[in-house]
Amino acid sequence: MASTEHSLDSLRLAGDELADATVATLFERGEVGKFNSLMRYVSTVGQELPDGLPEVAREYLHQTSGPPSWVDWDEMEKARLFFIDNNVHISTALSFASMPACYVVPHIAKLLSATHSLKYPSKRMAETGQFTVYLMQPNAFEAGSRFIPAAQKVRLLHASIRHHLAREGRWDVARLGTPICQEDMIGGQMMFSIQVLDALHRLNIHMSVDGAESYFYAWRVVGAMLGIDQEHAPADLDEARRFSDRYMTRHMGPSPEGADLTRQLIDLYEEVVPGTLLDPVVSALIRHLIGDTSADWLEVPRTRWDTLVKAVPVVLNLLETVEDHSPLGAWALDRLGHLTTVLELSSLTRGRVMHYAIPEQLKKDYGLSSEVPRNRRWTPPAPVLPARGEEKAAADRP
Repeated sequence: MASTEHSLDSLRLAGDELADATVATLFERGEVGKFNSLMRYVSTVGQELPDGLPEVAREYLHQTSGPPSWVDWDEMEKARLFFIDNNVHISTALSFASMPACYVVPHIAKLLSATHSLKYPSKRMAETGQFTVYLMQPNAFEAGSRFIPAAQKVRLLHASIRHHLAREGRWDVARLGTPICQEDMIGGQMMFSIQVLDALHRLNIHMSVDGAESYFYAWRVVGAMLGIDQEHAPADLDEARRFSDRYMTRHMGPSPEGADLTRQLIDLYEEVVPGTLLDPVVSALIRHLIGDTSADWLEVPRTRWDTLVKAVPVVLNLLETVEDHSPLGAWALDRLGHLTTVLELSSLTRGRVMHYAIPEQLKKDYGLSSEVPRNRRWTPPAPVLPARGEEKAAADRP
């Protein structure tokens, strides 16, 4: 156990050498303005780069212009089909389980509060949704696609945040670790992969073992492209469960930033839900998916819908059964799911494509598968019990 803790502690200090060096050079040369133009206007693979782009930026884009050499394209195609089959459920899990899971880690909530204006939570949600949609397009890694440039920009955005927080002395590295460190990047990968699958399971979505494994594999590819050291990243769902449980046990807890971010998330989706009668469903669904302890830490309000929302998995189970046994029903539900996802994303973006840009300085003032066999149903790996002393350490953290 000691060696595991030492490994995790080392990951708390490690960043992303390639992206960090690129951003540091750009900022030291005062060329971030040119690179912001690149971040805003270059959005597809194969697009001509603007004149005057610094050589260090061109070299970075060259080195990150493709997926890792070990990608299994059959697995990626199975992941795409899994996404098509479950896109509305995955969007629900990302919004109401994965994002609150980020907020329940105090130093992550603090980081998000320090680097994003909380007046615009829709931008953060829309960027996450668009990134996933770009990844699951059939041409995600081909000329004309938007996924690779999006991954390159996210990686540089993370590096710019590390650069600014360190330069301005606004982050206690000794206590909190390097901002967006390797451990946190892997933790984020877990939140968008195995924790999404966990949420789908709690919603009673029917998933094959192959589909779940392929979806996790796709996020392994994403992690590699976002600068995660694959020597330390989980290689399969069993390893993902161990890492995810250990990460959350080490770090989760209440924080004012987490509660504020959650309030913003709830307000955002209450605006998306038509009328006001169903507004409490948002809070009830978050509470159902993340559990009462985390929901209480995040100050998710208790509502009369908390009991009623437990009927959602029953209804979804019936719909999934129809989809399993009726090709026409499967087609109709897939189309409905696709349209729901498009409408949700359009609502969040106000019909616009979201752009990533490296900030010249961080703000000082801020508010707080249709082809995948279904005969082997996937169930989550068993939870990993915390090692002796971890629960106490978590309880003792400020």
